[in-house]
Amino acid sequence: MSIVCSHLSFGWPDDAPVFTDLSFSVGEGRTGLVAPNGAGKSTLLRLIAGVLPPTSGSVAVDGVVGYLPQELPFLADHSVADVLGVTAILAALDALAAGDASEAVFAAIGDDWDIEERLRAQVGDLELDRPLSTLSGGQVVSLGLAAQLLKRPDVLLLDEPTNNLDSSARQRLYSSLDGFGGALVVVSHDRELLDRMDAIAELRAGEVSMFGGGFTAYESAVADAQRVAEGNLRNAEQLLKREKRQMQEARERADRRASNAARNTKDAGLPKILAGKRKRSAEESAGRSDDVHSRRVDGARSRLDEAERAVRDDDVLALDLPATEVPAGRVLFSEFGLRSAVFDGVSLDIRGPERIALTGPNGSGKSMLLRLVVAGAQVPVAYLSQRLDLLDPSSTVLESLTAFAPAMSVTRRRHLLAQFLFRGDMVDLPVSVLSGGERLRATLACVLFAEPAPQLLLLDEPTNNLDLVSVGQLESALNAYRGAFVVVSHDGRFLDNIALQRRLVLEAGTLTPSR
Repeated sequence: MSIVCSHLSFGWPDDAPVFTDLSFSVGEGRTGLVAPNGAGKSTLLRLIAGVLPPTSGSVAVDGVVGYLPQELPFLADHSVADVLGVTAILAALDALAAGDASEAVFAAIGDDWDIEERLRAQVGDLELDRPLSTLSGGQVVSLGLAAQLLKRPDVLLLDEPTNNLDSSARQRLYSSLDGFGGALVVVSHDRELLDRMDAIAELRAGEVSMFGGGFTAYESAVADAQRVAEGNLRNAEQLLKREKRQMQEARERADRRASNAARNTKDAGLPKILAGKRKRSAEESAGRSDDVHSRRVDGARSRLDEAERAVRDDDVLALDLPATEVPAGRVLFSEFGLRSAVFDGVSLDIRGPERIALTGPNGSGKSMLLRLVVAGAQVPVAYLSQRLDLLDPSSTVLESLTAFAPAMSVTRRRHLLAQFLFRGDMVDLPVSVLSGGERLRATLACVLFAEPAPQLLLLDEPTNNLDLVSVGQLESALNAYRGAFVVVSHDGRFLDNIALQRRLVLEAGTLTPSR
């Protein structure tokens, strides 16, 4: 039950390499794999699972592998039993019960005599002949995990398994993984899930570093290392300045000595041979001193370079959003008897500047309720859907902000985009090439500085597919926002970090305060 990657390299055709000479190992236990979006987490899991071949190096996996990718390759007309891979086994058990004791029946059953009991443990009373087209996204993800666990894997690889899961489905997944006894590797931005891990593996700058404990312990270790690195950086900067100053002072002293020696030689009337010898001796001494100081400066510069590499560059958003301010108590939305296909007679009242979390099972109508709020809001409103599709993919980041804030000067737009970490030529990138975190930041910049600025912000599962740095940046933006917002999310740690004032649950057609 282990994974060993030795000198692993991988690159896409006609593209920069994803990994070069990557070596690490993972043994029995639960390991969370974290890294910024685009660092290659999903690619690494696919290499370990054998879905992709490495360009060079090797991956050795000890045991049966179960792998759950982010995008599940299930066909809508497949049944639950098809996805679980138990259709043939159940048919063989039925044939045996009907009296067929042929060798083919026993071969189909294999070691899975307890399959019905294991199915109940994994999927409960979910109908096995039900087509996937009738299931929610969260139910499909849960089903995919159940299919992997039914294989009794020794090594289990999961890529963002809590995306699209509601709170109860997440808790079931946590319980399933708590009881897993093999080697588990999970790629996730779900900090509650990561806190249940035995270790965190961080993929950064082409290397994997291991940290004992869950995500909280990892954050603490990283923060401690960052403080040390920043202190070393300051010391290295001061050392370089001191060595440069001392080298300059030594050169100035040598120049003064040479000038004084020339005057003294002339005044003393020494023979030319002796005068030349003294001059050469002084020059050689000055040269040796300069070499010593140059080596010291080079050494100080090397230490500075090393110190700079050790400091993390996880930028944070520092924002001030006065235009979004809304007076306390102002009615922003007030409707009674809201109706849709999944709820009937729901009432909702939003007053400024409330911060509201909207939770509930998948399929309960949360996204529909947000859309109804957009239609009935009494103030400027902005809606960020799960797909982050508010911006024109063909427009650049700068053009997108121009569309939302046409009266703003170009200089002001560039300054604001720099606050959202789009600096220099990055403002000219098309929206279509942005990562999930970059697209979120571009969307927030356009929305929060729109003309007029929104006093009510609606966000639908905003942390899905974001890396942990991007989630932190979203939290910073929401904590700087001065209007009201309603956020749909099942990410408990994210909700804890954005200073909520109300939590509402939409379930079985009813909207109630969270207990």
